[in-house]
Amino acid sequence: MKRLIILFILFAANSSIAQNPIISGGKIIRYENFRSGFVDARNVDVWLPDGYKLGKKYAVLYMHDGQMLFDSTHTWNHQEWGVDETMTKLQKEGRIKDCIVVAIWNIPEKRFAEYFPQKIIDSIPEVTRNKILSNQLKVNPQADNYLKFLVRELKPFIDSNYSTIRDAGHTFIMGSSMGGLISLYALCEYPGVFGGAACLSIHSPLSSFELIDKNTDADVASKFRNYLMRNLPKANTRKIYFDYGNQTGDSFYAPYQKALDSVMVLKGYTSSHWITRYFPGEDHSERSWKKRLNIPVMFLLKK
Repeated sequence: MKRLIILFILFAANSSIAQNPIISGGKIIRYENFRSGFVDARNVDVWLPDGYKLGKKYAVLYMHDGQMLFDSTHTWNHQEWGVDETMTKLQKEGRIKDCIVVAIWNIPEKRFAEYFPQKIIDSIPEVTRNKILSNQLKVNPQADNYLKFLVRELKPFIDSNYSTIRDAGHTFIMGSSMGGLISLYALCEYPGVFGGAACLSIHSPLSSFELIDKNTDADVASKFRNYLMRNLPKANTRKIYFDYGNQTGDSFYAPYQKALDSVMVLKGYTSSHWITRYFPGEDHSERSWKKRLNIPVMFLLKK
């Protein structure tokens, strides 16, 4: 069972197919092999809502695992987040700010290395750290460079080429699983850039599932919580969303999420700027995240 879940976590967000997605609302502009001085080139898709025009100003939602967001006919598991449907519906109903979505593709073989919060690695006990580096990351840690790519290269490009509101109050970041980890890490590392992070099914154990045991919390997850205690933005100055289910990979998450919630309480966050939602019966999949995507989107972008 664990072996199947490990494979799911490793590959569920990955796809090597690069056809333009078919969408039901808005328009997608693709930048193939967007070059970076910090990380490997990758595709970046920019979703624009119906009626996008230069006379308007738009908030920006940056999302990880970009190849899984729009079109299930082009994904490895025939699932998608349905970002175009959700964003189109909420904007047409006037329930959220006008917004564009920047979908950053992952590099499958470097996804763990780019999404694992890098600044906690040295604090992890050596035996566990070596297992994570060799079995999970497999290459040198890349999260800090990945965030430099987002903040120093991609965001300036987006702001220069699209009609955006550039401040943190209109710039948000979202992901699931390891993408949830890097979203929260980005908010901590660059609170002046991002006004909020949505972390769906955040992989808060941090270890791959084959490493999860009674010692994992002390070895890995607690180090991330210590980092958050030091680095979370001041309470109620930024928005933070967590959620989780109880099936497949999400079945491991309850105790780790409760520990994260305790950090949020200790830091003084209240329901105006932090929510955690539990979805019994939901699993670790794009199908589940699609069902509830409207909730974090409205939390971050509500008018």
